[in-house]
Amino acid sequence: LMLTGLLVLATLISIIFIVSGGNHFQDPLFCVFVVFSFTSVVDLIISLEEDGFISGFVEVYVREGEPYLRTAHGIMICYWDGIVHYGLYLAMIAAIGQRKSYRNLGLFWLGSLMMSIIVFLLGNLIGKFSSDLSPAFLLNLPYILIPVWTGVRLFQQPKALPCLSPEKVMEEQRKHLYQRPQDAALVLVLLLTAAFTFFRGMVVLDCPADSCFEYIYQHEPYLRDPVAYPKVQMLIYLFYVLPFFCLCIYALVLPGCSWLPDWSLVFAGAVAQAQFSHVGSSLHTRTPFPYQTPEDVWWGFILTNVLYALGPQLLALHCLRSPAFFL
Repeated sequence: LMLTGLLVLATLISIIFIVSGGNHFQDPLFCVFVVFSFTSVVDLIISLEEDGFISGFVEVYVREGEPYLRTAHGIMICYWDGIVHYGLYLAMIAAIGQRKSYRNLGLFWLGSLMMSIIVFLLGNLIGKFSSDLSPAFLLNLPYILIPVWTGVRLFQQPKALPCLSPEKVMEEQRKHLYQRPQDAALVLVLLLTAAFTFFRGMVVLDCPADSCFEYIYQHEPYLRDPVAYPKVQMLIYLFYVLPFFCLCIYALVLPGCSWLPDWSLVFAGAVAQAQFSHVGSSLHTRTPFPYQTPEDVWWGFILTNVLYALGPQLLALHCLRSPAFFL
């Protein structure tokens, strides 16, 4: 399987090199996106096979090499990689070919991929599959090293400066929060999101409060799943995403936080991927029945988690469309 994959990948890169005359390869990230787009297709095949839509392609590899991909969480991250990441790779490859900027797409992809691989690796190391890890587990290490290097290059690319006069920027930055209704609404959304993040962090840390006990047994029993992915996800939310939400509120109140547009894209990608995997895994049939979300709270569970994912997306969109306050 590995030999076949390497041959197909080498053939794909050779065809692109011949057709483009080597022009695309002046940007080293082009090679990264081509290789990762190939692995995205493999992940999509894995998810489709595990859900029974196709058969006979990667069954032996998944069963013997990486059995944790057969979990609900493994299937969900493969779907996300095979659909969303693949679409981002194609868009960024097309942008490189047309010599256009792909910085914003790249930052969104960076956050999404890093969240996916960190939760996946930590869940494998401390969850119920920790004793079954094989050398195939090392195939995931490039998914950490290469994106880190890619992220450094993305942040080094020049930003597209908005066409705004200094007077317009000064006028926008003189406004108080109550004079900026969109920013005020985002602050409210982020406050609610931060409170929910803290609450779920306390839930997975076994807080003895009655509300935490009721929530984990009646609303999100998936947080108790021994695969450990949901617990790792909530702890990453608590220790990394929650402080970022607090910094975002600060940046929406005081002007000149030029770091927010870039990092809002990174965290928007991270939260979007995390919420897709978490919601999908909670409802997937591969999750043992005691840990699946009860049918009587489905809509409340889905609505809450969709709104949770929506906040960072709205923040990133606002930073892109109205950048004056953050210059």
